[in-house]
Amino acid sequence: MSKIDLRLNDTPWLAPCDGTFSLESMPTRADEADAPISKKALRKVVRRIADAQRMLYAQNRFAVLLVFQAMDAAGKDSTIRNVLSGVNPAGCQVWSFKRPSSLELDHDFLWRTTLRLPERGRIGVFNRSQYEEVLVVRVHPSILDNQQLPIEPDLNTIWDDRLSSIAQQEAHLARNGTIVLKFFLNVSRDEQKRRFLDRLNRPEKRWKFEPNDVRERHHWEAYMSAYQQAIAATSNPWAPWYCIPADNKPRMRMEVAQIISRTLDALPLEFPQTGAADQAVHDEMHAQLLAEDQP
Repeated sequence: MSKIDLRLNDTPWLAPCDGTFSLESMPTRADEADAPISKKALRKVVRRIADAQRMLYAQNRFAVLLVFQAMDAAGKDSTIRNVLSGVNPAGCQVWSFKRPSSLELDHDFLWRTTLRLPERGRIGVFNRSQYEEVLVVRVHPSILDNQQLPIEPDLNTIWDDRLSSIAQQEAHLARNGTIVLKFFLNVSRDEQKRRFLDRLNRPEKRWKFEPNDVRERHHWEAYMSAYQQAIAATSNPWAPWYCIPADNKPRMRMEVAQIISRTLDALPLEFPQTGAADQAVHDEMHAQLLAEDQP
C-alpha cells in the first residue's frame, strides 16, 4: 500500500515537510480578531469525528494514531478529553507515557510505544510518545546513562539516529494503513507560568502541579531547540506535524478537532457492503424472525 498524503495545506499550523520548519514563526496564540469558539461549535465537529470513527471501526482497514506533544500545562489532557468526547470508547485507546520502567529500558527506545499502537479500526492516542526520547532526553542527556545502551552514545549523532528511526517507523505504519497525525500544542512561556500559578492558587487543581515542572522552565530554550529539530526532521506528508497555538484553549481544541475531522473525511471510509451470498442468508434470517410472530 502506498503512503497517503495527509497534509492539509490550507491550515496555517501545518509544519513544512521539506526540513525548513521554523518554530519561531509559529504563533502561540491565534488571531484575536477571530470569533470566540463556542462549545456548541466544537460539539458539532466532535460529532463528525464520532461519525467517521464508526465507519473506521466497521470497515476495519485503517488505524489512526494521534500524537500529542507539548510543554507542561499546554493542555494535552483537556484537548484529548474534549476532542474525543464523542468517540465510542470501544474504538479508541489513550496511552500516557511517563518515565520508562525497568522492563521498558530492557528494550530499544521504540518498544514501549510500539506495543501500544492502535489496531485496524481503532483510534489510538499518545499523550507524550516516542518523541520524548529526542526531547527531554536531549535536554537532559545524562538520562542516557540509565538506558543500558550497548555502546557509549555519541551525542553528535544519537539524536539524528533516533529521529531517523522514528521517521522510518512512521513511514512503515503509513504504508500499512495507519494514519499518523502529530500535534505540538505550542504554549508560550508566559501562559505556562499563568497556568502553573492557577494550579497553585486553586486547591482543586493542586494535584496537577509538579515542582519539577517549574524547574524545567529553566531549560525552555533547550526544549524549543529540541522541538525545532524533531519537527523539522519528521514532518512528512504521510505523518505531518501541526503546531497548534495553545495559549487559547478553546481555539486550540477546535483547531485540533477540525484537523482530525477533515483528515478522516478525506479517507475512503465506508460501512462494509453486504455481498450476494450474505444477503441471501440475511433474507432467510429476516423471514425466520418474522415467522416467529405468526400464530
